[in-house]
Amino acid sequence: MKIGQGVDVHAFGEGDSLVLGGVTIPFNRGLEAHSDGDVVLHALCDALLGAAGLGDIGRYFPPEDSAWRDIDSRVLLRKVNALISEEGLTLVNADITVIAQAPRLAPWIGEMREYISADLAVTAAQVNIKATTTEHLGFTGRGEGIAAFAVVLLDD
Repeated sequence: MKIGQGVDVHAFGEGDSLVLGGVTIPFNRGLEAHSDGDVVLHALCDALLGAAGLGDIGRYFPPEDSAWRDIDSRVLLRKVNALISEEGLTLVNADITVIAQAPRLAPWIGEMREYISADLAVTAAQVNIKATTTEHLGFTGRGEGIAAFAVVLLDD
């Protein structure tokens, strides 16, 4: 068994929606990022790569490489899943926490779980996502950005 953890943070910027867990969520701002800014999938990719001992997301999809500009992070997740599969590893479970004062994420979590489980070829029961606020403390509480933390367990 191998455990990995990942973290990602993006600042809010211009836009009228944001992408989290592969789901486009209507909102009065977007996220500043080289790709689609999906902090959920970026944290998950880092957790998977970390558990497999394969480095981090920047090693495979560097922000200075224009090939990854505006890419759908579900593509990145599927590529990371292929990498861990090549190592003979499979996902036992993933637990993801999103930290944001807004938007309210509860209505979108089921769809996020479906997308992630499909991309990782596991059941939705193996993917848990929860959201919390920081009670108006810190950069997320002030509405400056959003963060996600992911923990995974892999088996060989």
